[in-house]
Amino acid sequence: MIYFIGILILLITAIALLPQIFGVLLSGNIFSCALNFNPLFGPVNFVLDPLSAFFALIILIMGPLGLIYAKGYLKPYEDKGKSVKSHIIFYVTLILSMLAVVTCQNALGFLVCWEIMSLSSFFLVIFENEKKEILNAGVKYLVFMHISVIFIIIAFALLSIKAGSYDFSTFSAILAKNSHFRDVVFLLAFIGFGVKAGFVPFHNWLPEAHPAAPSHVSAIMSGVMIKTGIYGLLRILYLGGIPSKPLCYLVLGISVITFLYGILYAIGQNDVKRMLAYSSIENIGIIGAGLGVSMIGCAYNQPVVALLGLAGGVLHILNHSIFKLLLFFGAGCVYLKTHTRDMEILGGIVEKMPKTAGLFLAASLAICALPPFNGIISEFLIYYGMLKGLAISSFFAFLILIFAFSSLAFVGTMAILCFTKAFSVIFLGHPRSEKASAVQDDAPLTMLAPMGLLAAIALFIGLVPNLIFKILTMPVFFVLQNSFVVNSLNPENAETLSYILSQQSPILSTLGFTAFGLIILVSVFAFLKKKMNKKTETASTWGCGYNKTLLNAQYTGSSYVSPFLAMLKPLFKKVFDVKKPKAIFPKTAHFSLHIEDIEEAYLISPVVKFDEWFLSKFEKMQGGNLQTYIKYGLVFLIVMIIGSFWL
Repeated sequence: MIYFIGILILLITAIALLPQIFGVLLSGNIFSCALNFNPLFGPVNFVLDPLSAFFALIILIMGPLGLIYAKGYLKPYEDKGKSVKSHIIFYVTLILSMLAVVTCQNALGFLVCWEIMSLSSFFLVIFENEKKEILNAGVKYLVFMHISVIFIIIAFALLSIKAGSYDFSTFSAILAKNSHFRDVVFLLAFIGFGVKAGFVPFHNWLPEAHPAAPSHVSAIMSGVMIKTGIYGLLRILYLGGIPSKPLCYLVLGISVITFLYGILYAIGQNDVKRMLAYSSIENIGIIGAGLGVSMIGCAYNQPVVALLGLAGGVLHILNHSIFKLLLFFGAGCVYLKTHTRDMEILGGIVEKMPKTAGLFLAASLAICALPPFNGIISEFLIYYGMLKGLAISSFFAFLILIFAFSSLAFVGTMAILCFTKAFSVIFLGHPRSEKASAVQDDAPLTMLAPMGLLAAIALFIGLVPNLIFKILTMPVFFVLQNSFVVNSLNPENAETLSYILSQQSPILSTLGFTAFGLIILVSVFAFLKKKMNKKTETASTWGCGYNKTLLNAQYTGSSYVSPFLAMLKPLFKKVFDVKKPKAIFPKTAHFSLHIEDIEEAYLISPVVKFDEWFLSKFEKMQGGNLQTYIKYGLVFLIVMIIGSFWL
C-alpha cells in the first residue's frame, strides 16, 4: 500500500507540472507561485523558468522510476520482516524537496529545502542502519553536506545583506555593480555546491555513501541529487553573469582534475557500486568541463564556444541521469540475486540474467560515449566547444583547452577499459564463487521495466539528437543572457543565439544517421551469422589434452586492469591482503588488492584520527555527574560576565 501511495503522489505531481514544464522549455514562458510563510522569510516565490524546468523534468522522470524499481529491490527485506514505510516516505520527501530546491527563488526558503533534501537522503542512505559501516558512511555524508551548506549560507548571507532582501530577483543588480564581490560570491557558491556535486577535492563522501545506500537510492543520488549542485552553480551564473577569467580557468581546471581522478579510481575498484560512484565523479567533471568551456567563451566574447560548452554540459546532465540510473539499477539486480557487490567473485551469470546483462551493456556503451546511445551526443558538443575555443586570441586559453581536450579523450579510453572490465567480470566467463553459481533467474519485472524504459530513452536520444537538442535551447539561452558583458551580440536577441545553436543541427543529424547505420550493420551481421550457423556443422576443437577450464585461471578484474594501473602508481595507495602458499602442495592461498583514495588516506583519515585523539582528552570531564555539569555552566557564565567588561 505504501508503494501505491508514494507512486501516486509522484505521478500526481508529474501530471500537474509536466504540461507547464514543457510549456516553459518550448516557449520560454515562466510560471510562478508566491507563498507567504512568515515575516522573516517574506514572500517565497516558487518559479518554473527554463533552468528550473529542465531540472524539474529530470526529477519527475527519474523519481517515479526509482520508486517502481524499489518495489522489487526491497521485497527480500520485507520478507525478512523489515519495515520499509519510513524509507518510502523519505524517498518521496527527497523527490519533492529536490523539486522545491530547483524552483524556490528565496534564499531562506532555498536553504530550508536544501536541508530537507540532505536530511531525507541521509535517512535513505542508512536504510540498513544495523550495520556499522552503513552508519559510518551516513554520518560522513551528513558531515560533508553541512560543510557544503555553510559555504552556501555565507554566499546567500552576503547577497541578502547587500540586497536587503532574500529574493533571488534582487541579487542580479548587486552582483552586476561589483565584479570583486561577484567573484567572492561565485567562489563561495562553487565550494558549497561543489561539495554536493562531488567535484575533487570535495568528492570524498560520494564513494562511501553510494555503496552504503540501497541501489535505487544510489541511483537517484548519483543520477539526480548531485546535479542540484550543478543547478546551484548555473543559478549563480544566471544571477551574476560570468566571474573573472581566473575563476573561469579554475572551474575548467578543477573539472579536468575531477574527471581524470574519477575514472582512474573507478578502474581500480572491485565493488561495483563504488566503481559507479567514482564514475559519477568523472561525469560531474565532464559536466563541469562543459560549464568551464562556456564560461571561458563568455569571458572572451565567443558566443559559439559559450553555447556549445553549456549545451554539451546541460545535455550531459540529462544523459548521465539516464545511464547512471540504468547502471545502478543493473548493479542492484545483480546484488539481489548474488548478495555481493564484489565483481571478483561473480561471473558467468549472463545466461541466467540475460535481460539484466543486456541492459547493463547498453548503459555501459552509453557511459563510454559509444553509438548508438546518448552519451556520445553531449560529449561531442563539449569536444566541439573546446575545438572552437582554440581560436580564442589567448595563448593561455589555447593551452588549457588543448589540455582539457586531450584529457577528455584520454578519459574516454579509460571509461571503455573500466566498463569492459565491469561487464565481462560480472556477466561473462564462468562463475567464480558459489554466490554466482546459485543464480537461478533474472530480476523481477518491477525492476526490469524501469531499466528497459531508461535504455529506450538513451537509444532514442542517440538516434534523434536534434529533437532533444531543441529542449536545451531555452535553458542555455536563459543562463547565458546575462553573461555577454562586452559584446556586439545582444544577449537578449534569442534569434541570434538560436541561429548560432542551429548551425550544429546538421552535425547532430550526422551523428544520428551514423547511429542508425551502425544498428543496421550490426543487424545484418547478426542475421548472416545466424544463417551461416544453420548451414555449418560444429564439432569440438581438439584441446591438446586440455578440455576443462579452471575457474581460477580466468582473468579477474584486477588482473585485467593491472598493466594500466601499474603506470600510475603514485596516484594510488594500494592495500594488499596476501596469504602465501607455504607447503609444497598448498591447500589454500589468498590475494586481494584494495585501492584506497589518496585524499582519504593522507588527508581525511589523519584529520579524523587527530580529532579522535583530541576529544579523548576530555573524556574525564564527561563523568555523567549532574553537579559537575552545573559547575561547568557556572564557570562559563562567570567567564562570560567578566569578559563582557572588556568589550
